[in-house]
Amino acid sequence: MENKRTCLYDKHVALGALISPFAGFDMPIQYSDIKEEHNAVRQHCGVFDVSHMGEVTVKGKDAERYVQHIFTNDVAGAPDGQVFYGMMCYENGGTVDDLLVYKMGENDFFLVINAANIDKDWAWMQKNAEGFDIDLKNESDYYAQLAVQGPEAEAVVAEVLGLEVCKDIAFYNARRVEVDGETIVLSRTGYTGEDGFEIYGSADYIIRSWDKLMECGRCLPCGLGCRDTLRFEVGLPLYGDELSDDITPVMAGLSMFCKFDKEEFNGKEALQQQKAEGPKQRVVGIELADKAIPRHGYKVLFEGKEIGEVTTGYNSISTGKSVCMALVDAAHGKLGTELEIQIRKKTFKGVVVKKRFYDKHYKK
Repeated sequence: MENKRTCLYDKHVALGALISPFAGFDMPIQYSDIKEEHNAVRQHCGVFDVSHMGEVTVKGKDAERYVQHIFTNDVAGAPDGQVFYGMMCYENGGTVDDLLVYKMGENDFFLVINAANIDKDWAWMQKNAEGFDIDLKNESDYYAQLAVQGPEAEAVVAEVLGLEVCKDIAFYNARRVEVDGETIVLSRTGYTGEDGFEIYGSADYIIRSWDKLMECGRCLPCGLGCRDTLRFEVGLPLYGDELSDDITPVMAGLSMFCKFDKEEFNGKEALQQQKAEGPKQRVVGIELADKAIPRHGYKVLFEGKEIGEVTTGYNSISTGKSVCMALVDAAHGKLGTELEIQIRKKTFKGVVVKKRFYDKHYKK
């Protein structure tokens, strides 16, 4: 089966991007150099094609009640425009997906899901829609998406794209905006730890916006390579690495996004019990004393015994340190615990640290 391509695929090829399969799409991994693109986002402004992401709309009389049922966070009574991060979970607490939920109006929600999980999520959402008076639509084929990220993102979005309204949007808030004869969704969100915006619109609008951004000389095209290094440095999880069918939000250290005072949500009882008893495994941060790079799947050892494995690891571009996130036995997951990581045939010493290796710079 052939991979899908976003509406910007030809633009990426023309720019000489390294294209590679990701989540069923042919996506740009890098254009010039991952370090250069990473630093552009940390210091100036970078632009990502994230049109592979999935979008689902939930409207109707029971829309809020339905979202409350499938989503771990609490959207009840939230003001229009507020954005929530959280998870959808199976009854056993395993993670279906992590996602963003936008409350766009009364009984009007916009859900953004991971590209690799679109088909699985959609089937699960439909199954869970029984008994709810809602209009549930998978809009993934309609929406294309850009992420404009970095300390200069606000100025670029306002001046280059003419979206002056972006200055009035608070962190983790969104608006529907009428522009060029269509309605787009503009949110102050991202996956980099920097200030920035995500723009959802038709393929035609996103192509025109991409061209303006590339022509302005004020931002750099960025691939999924640095998207991963950026999110990792600030401790943001990637589904399939730090969350999965087998890794619950509690194990991932994301209990704060599970609102147990809600009346109910899928997986609530299992997650509540796991939190009360303490998970057998948890996702931790590890900093190595050496410059060796821990990769996904490498074994984590305690006194020579295997106690887990690396989920994501890099030599951090922003800090210069060799760091990783790893799923380890909870007994060895306390801050300051000395561990080893097996890299090929050698072991390297490390210590458990906070998962946020670099401070976020969101505009509050």
